[in-house]
Amino acid sequence: MTSSFDSDAFDSGVFDSEQSAELAERLRAAIQQLLPELRAQGMQSQLTPSRLAALAALSAHGPLRISELATRMGIALSTVSRMVDLLDGFGWIQREADPKDQRATLIALNDTGQALLDSTRRQAATRLAERIDQLTADHQHSLHDALPALEALSAQLPAEPPGEPPGTGRR
Repeated sequence: MTSSFDSDAFDSGVFDSEQSAELAERLRAAIQQLLPELRAQGMQSQLTPSRLAALAALSAHGPLRISELATRMGIALSTVSRMVDLLDGFGWIQREADPKDQRATLIALNDTGQALLDSTRRQAATRLAERIDQLTADHQHSLHDALPALEALSAQLPAEPPGEPPGTGRR
């Protein structure tokens, strides 16, 4: 990739908007290349990327109504409803009555689902660690030094999914 990014200009201080845009594009491209490695199924062939995303959302924000899960994932309610039936069939979630509305159901990870999610995350971290081990020491240190900035960038993400009124999301 040809870059107009001048690392010497970076040393002088804050990026201008063009440099920030280029940095954003390079970061997006690098993350896009890493995602398949992080989303690899491991030993569970039934664990597709969308099912993994649903388990992760339930782990981070659950228990949730199916409609809330659909909003968080940004996919159609009917699709999430079918996915929840599959997750339930695999024994990864539990359904319980919503204490605020007994007609509604909340979906939550059960111990099996949480163990699967944890195992999948450990496997992905192990694969990524193997790749990090192959980097030069300078690149390893640069990656380490970049983590606080990446974590701060991640913390700027909104608590609520797009289109959800403020204050209704779960963190």
